[in-house]
Amino acid sequence: MSSGLVAGNRKPQTSAPFLLQGPILAALLPPSGSASRNGPRRPSAHKDSPIVLLNVIERLPAQPAGHPPVVFLHGLFGRARNMGFLQRQVARTHRTLALDLRNHGESPHGPMDYPTMVDDVVETLRAQEALPAILVGHSMGGKLAMIMALQYPELVAGLLIGDMAPARTGFGQAALAEAMLHIHFPDHLDRQEADQLLAREIPNRSVRDLMLQNVRLGSDPGWQIGLQDITNSMPNIENWPYMPEGYVYEGPTLFLRGEHSPYICKDHEPVMRRLFPHYRLETIPDAGHWLHADNPKLFTEKMLAFIDTI
Repeated sequence: MSSGLVAGNRKPQTSAPFLLQGPILAALLPPSGSASRNGPRRPSAHKDSPIVLLNVIERLPAQPAGHPPVVFLHGLFGRARNMGFLQRQVARTHRTLALDLRNHGESPHGPMDYPTMVDDVVETLRAQEALPAILVGHSMGGKLAMIMALQYPELVAGLLIGDMAPARTGFGQAALAEAMLHIHFPDHLDRQEADQLLAREIPNRSVRDLMLQNVRLGSDPGWQIGLQDITNSMPNIENWPYMPEGYVYEGPTLFLRGEHSPYICKDHEPVMRRLFPHYRLETIPDAGHWLHADNPKLFTEKMLAFIDTI
């Protein structure tokens, strides 16, 4: 089962993303309180938020070679197509899937916490027969990838994290979400008008460009993302959930941080070492938090070299 865009040799499916509830959900999920390979009970998901199948953009190599698929997970306010440049590079040799996370892109909306988002990703990849997979996550998507690897290590063949630590983070996202809520849209909107409208609340050009892709233009303008759900869920998004003793991911793990970004610092390294004992940490020079956009050449080189080892 697939939703959204499919590239390459696989046939696109026309069904929209849908909610998993009732007997369908019960058949797909492990029993309540079930354990991963490491043994501890997994953190519970949001009780009021059913699992959803996410929108997928898939790209395939011309000659599949039996490698594990590579899955791209975007950051807050991003979407699957943000990862298109990276996805195209990897798709020369690997099956690749970029996901719109809940409340983003073409995926359904709803309350957000990381255990629920992990379940969204796991069930989407199971439906796509794309497990185990190498996860490439940036920012919020990186935190999500880490938590999935800790909860379901047998489903993760490798982990590449773009500028995110296993820790509470913030750095202004909640304020940005609140500013976006204060934007009132007219009856009709084109891209130039949308840019001018957003500039009143979001003066930073690069941030505004990111937000513009989330605006629905035309005769029914508004936010395409689930902005209210995102805003309500910001404490969960910024936080790092409690991980019981024994949660460890033993697989290959690469952290890439931006030279000018505050998201990974020396204080984070002890917990990184405890949770991901085989991790490597490398710095991308001349880059901030959006390191794959600031220095795409070096980020891509390091990403491809890492994936090639798995």
